[in-house]
Amino acid sequence: MIDLRSDTVTLPPSAMREAMSIAALGDDGFGEDPTVNAIEGRAADVLGKEAAVFVPTGTMGNLLAAMTHMRPGDEMICGRAMHTFAAEGGGAARFAGVSTWLIPQRQARIEPSDIVAAIRADRPTCPHTAVVWVEQPHNGWIMPLDNLADVSAVVRQHGLTVHMDGARIFNASVALGVPAREIARYADTVMFCISKGLSAPVGSLLAGPEDFVRRARRTRRALGGGMRQAGVIAAAGLFALDHMIDRLADDHSNARKLAKGLRHLGWRVDRDVPETNMFFAEPTAGVSEVALVGRLKERGVLIFVPTGSRTLRLVTHYGIDASDIDRALDAFATVTETVAS
Repeated sequence: MIDLRSDTVTLPPSAMREAMSIAALGDDGFGEDPTVNAIEGRAADVLGKEAAVFVPTGTMGNLLAAMTHMRPGDEMICGRAMHTFAAEGGGAARFAGVSTWLIPQRQARIEPSDIVAAIRADRPTCPHTAVVWVEQPHNGWIMPLDNLADVSAVVRQHGLTVHMDGARIFNASVALGVPAREIARYADTVMFCISKGLSAPVGSLLAGPEDFVRRARRTRRALGGGMRQAGVIAAAGLFALDHMIDRLADDHSNARKLAKGLRHLGWRVDRDVPETNMFFAEPTAGVSEVALVGRLKERGVLIFVPTGSRTLRLVTHYGIDASDIDRALDAFATVTETVAS
């Protein structure tokens, strides 16, 4: 199957599995797993932060950031389409007890003036504004570094904190041609995933100041995220950081090829040129999206269409090469012709 639903479906390469099988292990609950300690140190170094904590998922990493930066009753400022608000089960409100003030965003950009307008007055009737949330990249769009720098500057002028959902920060790093730490320096804390484009089976890292990470580690335990011989999965992340970052450029190239081919078939693609490995597209008029999913699956291509939507999110990743894109486009061409309603 050519699975274009998400880069979360990646499978670890054989060398990564080998690294997992020979990982040095200990009890991470006692801070004694050498491989977990290694990936936490490596993540902090890669992002230019003091420390990092290993967590099972990016959603938990973001929740830890919310719970550590804020107290119940505080408020964070967030773009209206960002993942932490739209796709993490309302965790910030449900578990951290904080509210979210949504501001406009254009692609991955948010405007400093919108942030300033959303900061609450310092009076008892208002929640306390504590954190500004950014996402890099967002739905395949890269937040320009000048915009990120301006956002960071205005946030710090107002004594607030910047948290970055950097689940796919290495896609942004490769696309921009800069080290990940050059992006991360504009945020106080950063979360990134090793289980998406980097192809590890599980895991994320939350990085920031040492005191913040110490407190986040305590909250991780309370949430059930304390793991034991977790070096088995941390080893996959170390391998990913060593071997799977530069190849993300191949995914970006394949996304551009797929988008160009779909546009040639008459599909509406939401951007001229994909910047990373993700874009959105709609089939030609008259094509039934429900039939589209089934017919493409019959031809070896998996896609996802949210209920009630005609828009597909298409994601390229490790395990899909240029020849797979050719095969997928052949399937799209055949099915587009046959499922028109």
